[in-house]
Amino acid sequence: MRLAALLMLPVLALLLLAAHLVHAGLRPLAVLAMLLAGLLAVPRPWASRTLQVVLAVAVIEWILTTVELAQLRLRHGEPYLRLAVILGSVTLFTALAALAFQHPVLRAYFRSPAKPATEPVAR
Repeated sequence: MRLAALLMLPVLALLLLAAHLVHAGLRPLAVLAMLLAGLLAVPRPWASRTLQVVLAVAVIEWILTTVELAQLRLRHGEPYLRLAVILGSVTLFTALAALAFQHPVLRAYFRSPAKPATEPVAR
C-alpha cells in the first residue's frame, strides 16, 4: 500500500508535465514523459535516478514557466497571484515526487544503495 502511494507521486508529476508539454505544442516530449512512467516498473537504481533527474528538470521547467507567465500577466495588468500559487503548487508537488525516491520504501524497491553514513570531520 505504501509503495503504491509513493509510486503515484512521480506518475502524477509526469502526467502533469506531459499535459504542460502538450499545451506547449511539444507532443513528442509529452509522449516521452508518459513513457518514462514505465520506468517505475523497473526495480533498478538507474531507473529511479533517471526519473529523479527528469523530475528535477521538470521542477526547473515549472519555475521558468511560472516566472514567464506571471511576468506576462503583470505586463498586461492582469492578476497573477492565483497563477503563481497554482504553478508554485505544481512545482512543489513535482519536487516532492523527485524526493520520494529517497524514501526507504522506494530505495528498497529500486534496490538503491544505502545512504553513506556521514563521518565526523577529524580536526
